[in-house]
Amino acid sequence: MIATIHKVAKILNCFTEYEPVLGNLDIATKLDMNPSTVHHLIRSLCEEGMLVRDNQNKYRLGWKLFEWGNQVMYQQDIYNEALPLVQELTKSFNGAVHIGMLDEKGEFIFVLKVASRHAVPVPTHIGTRKPTYCFSTGKILLTYNPFLVKPTIAKGLQQRGPNTITAIDKLENELNVIREMGYSISNNENEYGIYGIAAPIQSYTGKTIAALNMVGPAPYMNGSENRAIIQSIVRTAQSISKELGYIEV
Repeated sequence: MIATIHKVAKILNCFTEYEPVLGNLDIATKLDMNPSTVHHLIRSLCEEGMLVRDNQNKYRLGWKLFEWGNQVMYQQDIYNEALPLVQELTKSFNGAVHIGMLDEKGEFIFVLKVASRHAVPVPTHIGTRKPTYCFSTGKILLTYNPFLVKPTIAKGLQQRGPNTITAIDKLENELNVIREMGYSISNNENEYGIYGIAAPIQSYTGKTIAALNMVGPAPYMNGSENRAIIQSIVRTAQSISKELGYIEV
């Protein structure tokens, strides 16, 4: 498996600014590899969108790599622009603050986590994939990326916490409510006793590319400071969006 990954990386590295289009034999010659092996690997790369073949049976880098590049760029931009704002949020309230982004499978990944000094520990980790329908972060991403709703439902709405939404009509209604409010709430939907509040982060195009949330014990998050926490999360998400170039009209 590792050897195959190395071969794939070498094939992709063959494509340069000066040689953007290559044939199977070109690649095999450059890498001193068996043309049959190269053909097998190239076919797989084409199936995954990492290479595309033209009408002359030549190959160039595919759009999947461009999408990944944009994803990396956005993650880095979000981290750099969001971190100071997120740190300010954790100084005001006791909770764990995350930023989550969609992955290629329609789930989401935490790309940033900062916890308040006295926050109750929560079992979340950067890089962990989570389903969208039962997290405040995920529900924001699902609401503003509606093409993901059907695939999410098709995978099944499994019970993960006491209040997990497992009925399709209830999930659709929840997403409509989130769109009206501009933020989402997860109350005992994934982890017992955990309450989360999330708001959308938008890129300069207006597309929701990430979500900011704060999670903590339900009694605290849904207590006397609930309204202030919601307002601060929404305001912070809007500030991050502006840092990324989003202009509200």
